[in-house]
Formats: sequence, C-alpha cells, structure tokens
Amino acid sequence: MNTDDTPPADALLTVRDLRVSFPGKGRRAPETEVLKGVGLYVRPGETLGLVGESGSGKSTIGRAVLGLVPVRSGSVTFDGERVEHADARRRRALSRDLQVVFQDPYTSLNPSRTVGDTLAEPLIGQGTSAREARGRVAGLLERVHLPSDAAGRLPREFSGGQRQRVAIARALALRPRLVICDEPVSALDLTTQRTVLDLLLEIQEETGVAYLFVSHDLAVVRFMSHRVSVIHRGEIVETGDAATVTSAPRHAYTRTLLHASPVADVAEQRRRRAAAGTGAGPG
Repeated sequence: MNTDDTPPADALLTVRDLRVSFPGKGRRAPETEVLKGVGLYVRPGETLGLVGESGSGKSTIGRAVLGLVPVRSGSVTFDGERVEHADARRRRALSRDLQVVFQDPYTSLNPSRTVGDTLAEPLIGQGTSAREARGRVAGLLERVHLPSDAAGRLPREFSGGQRQRVAIARALALRPRLVICDEPVSALDLTTQRTVLDLLLEIQEETGVAYLFVSHDLAVVRFMSHRVSVIHRGEIVETGDAATVTSAPRHAYTRTLLHASPVADVAEQRRRRAAAGTGAGPG
C-alpha cells in the first residue's frame, strides 16, 4: 500500500489504497495492475498537481474518481461519501459538484451542436429552465473571456485555445466544487497554454473551486499547484508542497522529471539531462 500523508478532516476528495486493473491482451493473458494502492487528497479550494510520464496511471486516477473505470479495491470519498461504486443515477447527481476538463478541446465538444447548446445542456439536465439557462450561458462565456455571440457558433469556428475555454465553461456550468483537469493544455501551443492556465487560476480565485490537475509537465504542475503528487508505474512515489517537490525532490524519479523539464539555456538543459541519466541530483 502506498498513500499520501494523512488526509485532513476537511478534505473534499480522499483516495485510499486505490487499485485498478485492466484485462490483458488475449483470453488467457493476466490482468495488468495500473494503480497499485494509490492514496491522495484534495482540500476545498486547493490544486493538487498529479504528475507522471505517459502510462504512469495518472489519468486513470482521475477516471476512477469520475467512475469511468472500475475500481478493484480501495476507496474514493467525495465530500464524506464513498463514491467508487456509485450507480449512474448517483453519478448524474454528483456531476453538480464534480466535473472534468479533458485534453482535447475539440473531441470533447459535439461538433454539430452550437456552443450555447453545449453549455446549456448540463443546466437544463439539472432542472434549469431554458430561459434561465440562456442567461447563465452568457455569464459563462463572459467568465472565460469569450464574446457573447460565441453561443451561436460551432466548435470548428474557434481556435484550440478558445475551444478549451468552452470546455472549461461547460465544466463550470453547474458551479462544481472540484474539477479534474486531465492534461488540459498539452494539446495547445505555449502561448495559449499560459492563457488557459491563467484563466483556471483566475476562476479558482473567484469561485474557490478545487482542481485535481493531471499533467506530464512538471513546469506546468509547479505553476498551477499548491501541492504535488508524483506517480510512477501506478504508485505515488512523492508528495509535498509544490515548491519543494519541484525544486528539491527526494525521489530519483521526480529528479528525472525535473532534469528532463525544458529550459531556455541549451547548456543547462544538456547538463540536467546528463545528471538525470547518471542519477545525480539532490538527496
């Protein structure tokens, strides 16, 4: 079992000893254990950055919290309620407080529906009248810095960064308490990444929403997070405040991520990658 430090009493999300396995390839192939006893927590209004390379299991944690993959064992507690085996009806009710922003801002939006219809859908699904939903949509567009006429346009009429703002607006429509951000800027160019990250921080400051921010990029996680958990091969190997984990990591794998992070100085980048290859670093 490997877990985060002891969750505080006011934790909004608590994951304990979470294990997830996927079927092997072929009828007789053994299952592959993707998560191996993961533990973490997120406080109200906090951002926990979850960082690891491709295949580490980081996105699987978010999907398990959302009920998109089956949990073999362990627990997922949201606002004091065990939800790892919640049924479809309960999941619909949970969507008011628990939302997600996925990586690809285009495929996560219905290309045949206007932005206004996309944003109104979760509101109407929760019992909001069509008239009130239209007013809320206008407010959502304003919050993510898109023009009001965006409501009548289709996703293909927007840039990638604008589409991701639409996806963020949809996630915020029901005023959730926690948003899982699954690689939300990795498909965007660097300038657009910064715009979207600044928007997420601005929204958090205004609303108090909490984020579980999933990324392979340690620099992005450092920019966004209060605390950071590092995942490697399905296990959390290090957790701590963002400044410490991203500047003086204890675990060799975290040091490798740090040394591999791009920097503007070519010579410094070469030195850091060489250090990662030899296992050099603090601790």
